[in-house]
Amino acid sequence: MTVITSRTEPAPRSAVVFNPSKIDDFDGLRHTVDDTLSRAGWPAPRWYATTEDDPGLGQTRAAITSGAEVVFVCGGDGTVMSAVSALAGTEVSMAVLPAGTGNLLAANLGLSTDLATGLAVALDGGLRLLDVGTLDGRHFAVMAGMGFDAHMLDATSDTAKKHIGWPAYVLGAMKHLKDRPMRVTIRIDGGTPMRRRARSVLIANVGRLQGGLRLLSEAQPDDGVLDIAVLTPNTLRTWIALGWGLIRHDRRVPALEVFRGSRIEVISDRAQPRQLDGDLIEAGDRLTVEVLPQALWLCVPEPADHPDLSVDAGAAGSAHP
Repeated sequence: MTVITSRTEPAPRSAVVFNPSKIDDFDGLRHTVDDTLSRAGWPAPRWYATTEDDPGLGQTRAAITSGAEVVFVCGGDGTVMSAVSALAGTEVSMAVLPAGTGNLLAANLGLSTDLATGLAVALDGGLRLLDVGTLDGRHFAVMAGMGFDAHMLDATSDTAKKHIGWPAYVLGAMKHLKDRPMRVTIRIDGGTPMRRRARSVLIANVGRLQGGLRLLSEAQPDDGVLDIAVLTPNTLRTWIALGWGLIRHDRRVPALEVFRGSRIEVISDRAQPRQLDGDLIEAGDRLTVEVLPQALWLCVPEPADHPDLSVDAGAAGSAHP
């Protein structure tokens, strides 16, 4: 169920959680944000820099404790994911000011990568209530994955991403096209276990990958379930067929199975690289993921600007003010 509303109360208190390594001109960023909010009548925001040891979780929690009602998150996918873990289940909303090369949440929800537009979205007050996935006490808004997708991320350098953008992931992917598949057992909502020889298992809240490629055409970030993609190509030819099918938006894509559920258990025959929202986490032989329905308030463009974000009239009365 989609819940969208507008903020109508006096200007909220805010904070900015930012990743210094993703920002080329911090002084310019701070001047633009402070000046824009001041002209709109908002109080000056508090600023919190992430660190190598804490990519955003502690800073976002500190922002919430300080009384922030809107947290601007400026960084890559890892910064956004860390902020989501702190914001999930609270009444504090998140506004994304993308930096870096990933920005998967912004890409999936039609959020601009332009700073001025990102600020304007928050100022306009449009809000959308999203589902969030959980894994081992952490939260994600985009997807969790095991196998090939995490191998690809590991093989893609930050330098390559900075200089050529998302095509760098293609180069990383090519290094692992011939890797040995994993044997996995998948159980969805306590159902009958399914066994597959898979190259990758993705558990997603939204459907788009890097470069705008849509893997899961039916995935919605506020439908109360997660979508599961099981990729099973075993030759270069089937990899090509899978990729071509996704590019063409074919109804049936070779070597791809899609399922849906609210609790998903994936167990591999050996430890695999794993990722959350495009950031590598520790390797492991399993993914146990659950959905938290309607757990995150996100600043989004007003419905008039994005017709696909239609308001559920029955839900609007219970929406965050």
